[in-house]
Amino acid sequence: MIHQIKEGQVKVEPKYGITTIEFYHPQGNALPAAILADLAQEIHSAGLDAETKVIVLRSGGDKAFCAGASFNEIKAITTPEEGRVFFSGFANVINAMRKCPKLIIARIHGKCVGGGVGLAAAADYAIALEGADVKLSELSIGFGPFVVAPAIEKRIGLAAFSQLAIDAAMWRPAEWARKKGLYAELHSNLENMDESIQRLAGELVHANPEAMAELKKILWRDTEDWDTLLSERAVVSGRLVVSKYAKEALEKIKSKL
Repeated sequence: MIHQIKEGQVKVEPKYGITTIEFYHPQGNALPAAILADLAQEIHSAGLDAETKVIVLRSGGDKAFCAGASFNEIKAITTPEEGRVFFSGFANVINAMRKCPKLIIARIHGKCVGGGVGLAAAADYAIALEGADVKLSELSIGFGPFVVAPAIEKRIGLAAFSQLAIDAAMWRPAEWARKKGLYAELHSNLENMDESIQRLAGELVHANPEAMAELKKILWRDTEDWDTLLSERAVVSGRLVVSKYAKEALEKIKSKL
């Protein structure tokens, strides 16, 4: 099943108990509102599907895993309410991943920025390729990684999150991300990465679904308030993205494109 979106798509492929959800956007696999909405819906649907035993989340192409929020859509936001609605898309995806009773393996084949780091953190097990460096660039654009922060902080801890969030212009290498726990595995080539993903997914297909669902509850304990928390964070991001600082920063970025 393929959901065609203007300048992008979300593709869902169920096979032998493994449901692969792939998103693609020509601008570095950026995340516009339509892709965010489809991702949240498809993750929710796969979680309810009795035939799905495990989910693999990946993106298309061979360059960036995810460039984060769509620059064009952020640039077009004119009111705090429009901003809240847009950033709620990230909240919906993270909460869908959190509440999905199926384990989610993320295939991180390239660099992650902003919301892309949030997706990697919200997966239950991320397998990455060398060169899959990470950066939270939001503070340098006039707002901050507020919606994705709880997932990233839960995965790598407050100290490591603060390093990413404060030094917003600096790329952290994939090995740093592995050592901090964002990535469970780091591979030197695509073949080894994909073999490891297939091996793990194949093993989980034969595991007890009830046991995996119970394990997931443990992995995501103390997050019951995230429906409210992430919505509140979307309000903060929505307000700041239309600030003078953000608008000036976005104009500078546009002039370099």
